[in-house]
Amino acid sequence: MSERIREKLQILADAAKYDVSCSSSGSNRKNKDKGLGNTGSGICHSYTEDGRCVSLLKVLFSNICIYDCAYCVSRRSNDVKRAAFTVQEVVDLTINFYRRNYIEGLFLSSGIFKSADHTMERMLQVVKKLRLEENFNGYIHLKTIPGASPELITEAGLYADRMSINLEMPTADGLQKFAPEKSHSEVQKDLGIVRDRLIQFKDERKIIKTVPKFVPAGQTTQMVVGAHHETDQDVILMADRHYKEFKLKRVYYSGYIPINSEDQALPAIGSAPPLLRENRLYQTDWLMRFYEFDAHELVDDEHPNLELDVDPKLAWALRHPEQFPVDINTAEYRMILRVPGIGVRSARKVIQARRFGSIHIDQLKRMGIAYNRAQHFIRCADTPKFIKEMLPSQIRQQILLAGQSKYNAQLSPQLGLGF
Repeated sequence: MSERIREKLQILADAAKYDVSCSSSGSNRKNKDKGLGNTGSGICHSYTEDGRCVSLLKVLFSNICIYDCAYCVSRRSNDVKRAAFTVQEVVDLTINFYRRNYIEGLFLSSGIFKSADHTMERMLQVVKKLRLEENFNGYIHLKTIPGASPELITEAGLYADRMSINLEMPTADGLQKFAPEKSHSEVQKDLGIVRDRLIQFKDERKIIKTVPKFVPAGQTTQMVVGAHHETDQDVILMADRHYKEFKLKRVYYSGYIPINSEDQALPAIGSAPPLLRENRLYQTDWLMRFYEFDAHELVDDEHPNLELDVDPKLAWALRHPEQFPVDINTAEYRMILRVPGIGVRSARKVIQARRFGSIHIDQLKRMGIAYNRAQHFIRCADTPKFIKEMLPSQIRQQILLAGQSKYNAQLSPQLGLGF
């Protein structure tokens, strides 16, 4: 690899790390003592539906951009090193990294240079060359460029496994303030193009055997959280709308990082993104996708923000004591899913196990249920009939104290603490 290509890779891989719609491990292991492999610039990790970890080359095609989004490191007014790959350079990097077993696929995004169509055309050339000329069958995640023509987006979907386009900000006010050249309607139009083509190809496949694959891994989006004064309700309802309307596979939440600290319009939050809030949003997202919760159950006008000291499932349970306790031996699957400490797999085990007899406390523990948490919300076959009911505030305090004790116990061997 030439020094010029190495320099480009460093610049464009570093600029790509802020896009979390492709999960990154943050790993930066160096090859020492003649070891095997090296996670160099641009290597990140994503995960398949069956749990396999897939290494990807994650880069921008170019960090030159005609837009001036206040929160973006590649904004046109930023004084940063600029670089751009040629189509062949991205193809060669992908193939060479793949042959060395560094990667299994490519995540390709870009700043928008010249125009949306011009940028999309170059990225499309990359994936076409990989598929048609190099016979590359690895995973490809391609970013849709906002405002690109429907023809380019449709053609790109024939070669990419997954496509994504960023909503950027959860609210129209925030987008207008920090990225006035962009709009949610433009992003939604492009999301709609992919959604409609997915439906079209699915219908055609019912009557034609040779219909090509089109974005088989679906599409995703991303929102920056914490740059504006949006509430968690704003974020979650926006995500919920897009899940329902555009059939997205994932919505990613990126805690705002103050890259451009000189911009007075942006909030000053130090150097760390709001990771706990970001984590609570992902937990809420999980509840909507896998635990049959409606967005309006988790956030509403009375509770517009998620609690930071407890997870959203526990917070919902504490706000609705009338729903509990749940009888493990008779309750429907949906209610068992709502018990804090019981996950999807555990809930299915409960449903399956109770076909063969009543379930007792020790059985629940063997199923992997977090009984210390769940015990406040359930009744089993051997739960004492007369048990002192605790107020939600008392349950909260007990669970928080138990969690802190467990955390301290994990730390004590390392820190030499006496507890």
